[in-house]
Amino acid sequence: MSEKMMKMLVEGGRILGISLEMFHMEHFQRYYSVLMEWNRKMNLTAITEEEEVVVKHFLDSISVLKSDKIKGDEKIIDIGTGAGFPGIPLKIVFPNLKLTLLEASKKKVNFLSYLSHVLSLTDVEIIHGRAEELGHAEKYREKFEIAIARAVAPLNVLLEYAIPFVEPDGYFIAMKGREIGEVKECKRAFEELKCAVENIVEVRLPFSDILHHLIVIKKKEHLPLKYPRKEKLIRNKPL
Repeated sequence: MSEKMMKMLVEGGRILGISLEMFHMEHFQRYYSVLMEWNRKMNLTAITEEEEVVVKHFLDSISVLKSDKIKGDEKIIDIGTGAGFPGIPLKIVFPNLKLTLLEASKKKVNFLSYLSHVLSLTDVEIIHGRAEELGHAEKYREKFEIAIARAVAPLNVLLEYAIPFVEPDGYFIAMKGREIGEVKECKRAFEELKCAVENIVEVRLPFSDILHHLIVIKKKEHLPLKYPRKEKLIRNKPL
């Protein structure tokens, strides 16, 4: 990653209210190098230009901090993390986070394992699996203060994948785009999954015209054991 892009990342962080130091930048630079190296062998991301990676991956990921729910030492699960977004950039900014990365693609899990080793990250667990199955596992069910998902799926679908991992009084932060009308269509999902929207944060990504939203959802009480349902039901008959 060029010096120009590193300065852009620092300035973008400043605009978002995040102070990035030299050790942060060294990690982001190494992240970019490993991402591009592996991307030549497998499809990790269609975004490869330096400026786009800085804005659409790195700054987009750390913009989750605008939710004001991440202070630096929480236990967090990133659901459907792909190439590590937003989880790894958040871990770079806050090394004391206890991070779990959940990904269904074995190839991407291999990449994440290698990346975690190269970046010398600690307190990072990388899981190869599916949310609708692991949401029932005792080790993971209702064990996280915060769940995050940047996956492209309707909110009522994301809720059933994510909320089972969140402890009562914890939060699910859904990273959504410019349009958020779907929130109004999730009344039944909120009721069934014992959660409610606490805040909606508008985020404009620096150096772009990209507007997105963080839907901050608080879990109010323990979840009925029937959730999450099977993947086919979640997709075909969403709440």
